[in-house]
Amino acid sequence: MRSTHDSVSGLAFFLANEADTIALGKKISTVLTPGLIIFLNGNLGAGKTTLVRGILHGLGHQHAVKSPTYNLVEIYKFSRLYLYHFDFYRFNDPYEWEEAGFRDYFNVNSICLIEWPERASDLLPKADLTINFQIFETGRNISVRAGTAAGEQCLQRLGH
Repeated sequence: MRSTHDSVSGLAFFLANEADTIALGKKISTVLTPGLIIFLNGNLGAGKTTLVRGILHGLGHQHAVKSPTYNLVEIYKFSRLYLYHFDFYRFNDPYEWEEAGFRDYFNVNSICLIEWPERASDLLPKADLTINFQIFETGRNISVRAGTAAGEQCLQRLGH
């Protein structure tokens, strides 16, 4: 895993394989704090769920990590922290997010990781971090950008 840092644009990583993606997820898990909202952007098969698996393993989750494509959300509890892994790929209308009652999941005691956030449009709260995945034949480019002061703090810790 190679990384570069640019304080204006965020952090960038080149991940050659699944093991690198898991390792980055574990590294990200060390800087997370309750209340964060993280958008995961990328095509199908880009590695979004694999990165979440690394984050969960970094937090101590020992079991399988399923894609929430059909359930829309997978819930993980760590002590007093809830981690919600959302996948809005199947949404046809942004208001499906509102109708599903997910608003209450976004609170100071939880971390929300959202795949396909654009499917919920502007109804979602602002992302603290946005992680973009770009697929290449030889691996993936991942960029991590902050959208809030809390996200910037995470980014600074992640870059060190």
